[in-house]
Amino acid sequence: MNKNYTREIVVSSTPDEAYKALTTGFNRWWTADCNTVNYAEDKITFKFGPSFWVMRATNLVPGKIVELECIDAHHVHDGLPSSILNEWKGSKLKWEIQKHEEKTKIVLVHEGLVPTLECYEVCERGWDYFFVISLKEYLDTGEGSPFEKEA
Repeated sequence: MNKNYTREIVVSSTPDEAYKALTTGFNRWWTADCNTVNYAEDKITFKFGPSFWVMRATNLVPGKIVELECIDAHHVHDGLPSSILNEWKGSKLKWEIQKHEEKTKIVLVHEGLVPTLECYEVCERGWDYFFVISLKEYLDTGEGSPFEKEA
């Protein structure tokens, strides 16, 4: 079964605030070591210690959609085989933002992150933490829990 990783959250922020968190606010909830995207074709690098992913913005619709495609990957994780190094390359992150009653619903589909990948379980746990918990906290309270570089 090759079902893409998919989760949704409902937050108290506006669709515009959610869009900002998914373009210029990644450092507030995902990883402190990254840049931002403002326009389609912009590139953003997410660093987690020795691991990094380079994404290209493919579709940005303010208040509605953020889509990124992984164009380079270097995933290092103790206990997992080196075959995970490039598993994200070619995968796509798609966030759909919708007004939901007085709140905002965000649906994340990580197209290509499927259970047959060696990194699936660790990546699923990562998304369940950073998207489901940290992004929600950030959009509900202004304080997320991004990955911080070790000193």
